[in-house]
Amino acid sequence: MRKLSNEEGGGWFAEIPLLAGCISDGETPEETIVNINDAKKCWIETSLELGRPIPEPTADDFSGQLRVRMPKSLHRTLVEKAKEENVSLNQYINYQLARGVGHPFNVIKK
Repeated sequence: MRKLSNEEGGGWFAEIPLLAGCISDGETPEETIVNINDAKKCWIETSLELGRPIPEPTADDFSGQLRVRMPKSLHRTLVEKAKEENVSLNQYINYQLARGVGHPFNVIKK
């Protein structure tokens, strides 16, 4: 939600980027929230009527933690490689994952 400038007519503007074209405005932030919620409801109802897909909500709060099950043999190999590099298993796995997706990551030696 953002405040509209006088040139834009004043008031407040809100949109739901996940729902293309779902926008609304209002004179106050509170009115704008009510209006955007109504716009969301109408957007979803119309999409259902027209048989259009409705995107699932996304969560932008990533904890940085992930539980992964793997074969014992892979776990053993990763532990051995981490020891060879003199880093923790966590650092080694992070490094290899980052390397695999082209994400920068610096291994911190213990």
